[in-house]
Amino acid sequence: MEQNRKTLFLVEVAVFTAIALLLDYAANILSLKIWPQGGSISIAMVPIFLMAYRWGLKGGLLTGFLLGFLQIVLGQAWIIHPVQGALDYVVAYTVVGLAGVFSSSIKKAQADSKKTLWIFYMVLGVLLGSVLRFIAHYIGGIVFFASSAPEGTPVALFSFLYNGTYMLPNAIISAIAVVLVFGASPRLIAGQRHSMNHS
Repeated sequence: MEQNRKTLFLVEVAVFTAIALLLDYAANILSLKIWPQGGSISIAMVPIFLMAYRWGLKGGLLTGFLLGFLQIVLGQAWIIHPVQGALDYVVAYTVVGLAGVFSSSIKKAQADSKKTLWIFYMVLGVLLGSVLRFIAHYIGGIVFFASSAPEGTPVALFSFLYNGTYMLPNAIISAIAVVLVFGASPRLIAGQRHSMNHS
């Protein structure tokens, strides 16, 4: 049973990472180049949140890490320095998976049929993951994209506004998408909780 769970976990990580990669690729094509130094309106974080809520921290962190790593390997990343690349992709997407700290709270609220509560925890998780990702991009913007700031604009303010203009919509869209997905198919969490209790 334990071996089956490990296999299921690895398969889901691979599948959800692939979905996230495709969503990110599509967003980059459709982004209209509003953000010249990288950034787009995308639901690529949604598969990371789904894995974080299904499997907890290990699911979220591993899926996020693989997404960031594969973006670099497959040439979907905007990189001007190795440290910036690691910060803007590997670190930024890995920390999204920290939303998994709310996994057990969500499962408990769902098992107790407290819909408002599990939605609250899901949105809180999306907010946590999005803010942490924003911080990674914000630091990268200050350190590596200072020359991009318009003359007279403080670098810190430029990085805040630049990264905020796509991260805020991403957070809102991701929160709505995650709640809708789990609302439409509660077993996405309940089924996982059940199998965990019987392994």
